[in-house]
This record gives sequence, C-alpha cells and structure tokens, in this order.
Amino acid sequence: MKKCLAPSILSADFGILKEQLAQVDAAGAQYVHFDVMDGVFVPSISFGMPVLKSIRKYTDKVLDVHLMIVDPERYIKEFAEAGADIITVHAEACKHLDATIDAIKATGAKAGVALNPATPVEQILPILHKVDMVLIMTVNPGFGGQKLIPYTLDKVKELRDIANEKGLEIDIEVDGGIKVDTIDLALEAGANIIVAGSAVFVGDVKANATALLEKM
Repeated sequence: MKKCLAPSILSADFGILKEQLAQVDAAGAQYVHFDVMDGVFVPSISFGMPVLKSIRKYTDKVLDVHLMIVDPERYIKEFAEAGADIITVHAEACKHLDATIDAIKATGAKAGVALNPATPVEQILPILHKVDMVLIMTVNPGFGGQKLIPYTLDKVKELRDIANEKGLEIDIEVDGGIKVDTIDLALEAGANIIVAGSAVFVGDVKANATALLEKM
C-alpha cells in the first residue's frame, strides 16, 4: 500500500494558512487532513465548508475530510461540493452507516469510516468491503497535541490482518499522537496514511513534514 502523510490543518496558523499549505506541498505531503468538529460529537468546534472551499483553491493535494459530527449524512453533498476528495464519518455518529457510505460514494468522493479508541473493529466488519479507508483514532478525538494511546495500534494490526485475509485493498489511516518517535510504530502495525498535526505545524513546517516523510 502507498504510504502518505496527511498534515492536519487543525494545528496550523490560520493567519498564514496559504503559506503553510505551500510548505507541506513543497515537502511532498500527499494529503491535507481537514478535521470538522461540531461541539457535540466532540467537545471542540473547528471549521466547515467555507474554509474547505477556500483551501481547495490553494492546493491540489488530496483533501481528506474527517467529520467528527453527529448525523454526518446531513452534509455529505455539501462537503463534496466544497472540494473533499475523501469523506470519513464516525461509525459511532451514524444512525445508518451503510446508507451514509453509499451517500458519500454517490458524490464521487472516496468513503472512509472512523473508529474511536474504545470502539472495536468488529463494529465495521459488515461494511468493510464498501469503504476505501478506515481511520483508527489513536487518541480520543476533539483536541490536538495528545499522546498516542498504545492499544489503538493493536486495532490497526487487527484491521490490516482482516483486510489481507479478505483480499481488501483499503487504506488504514491513524490520527493522534503521531510524531517522529511514534510514526514507526503506526507503520509497523499496518497503517499507511499518517495524520500529523502539531508534529508538522509547530515549528518549521517544511522541515517537520520532511522529517516525517523520511520515516515513511
């Protein structure tokens, strides 16, 4: 599976976001991770469609939209129209996960499903064949800068083993606590899409992204 870095702009400086997007582009990051938080499913509130539409003008990288919101099916079409290439919803937030995955695919975007740390992989096995990506949260969602929860990597390995056994070509993304000293653990467990927020955007953005990419 192709390994890709997805810098999370949740940790970016929005006063110079255009410049920071150019820096991660220059470093070679393949994705831009876009965390949408509603203050209900998670404690924080972040940003939505207008910001995504603005970002689309300044990068041709894959826009990886992570919806940490309740009833995400309400906004699938709008996020796709704003420029999302991948739309990931939380299994815990969907009343009808199967239908929500179908709604994402109907827009032409790729479909992902996310699992919180305490949610077992078994919960998504019935729809695993329908998704393009599974996001394993390696911290409890809602805030940047947290430490990786070690047992979540066991879920990554479990999921990769299941996908291989079933012959499924799915990306496995990890999000939370990924830094230069933890990225190897995630890759060894079977992840191939790496989200990094503060590890990229705190300090020298291009140098940070380059250091992570060199580990991949």
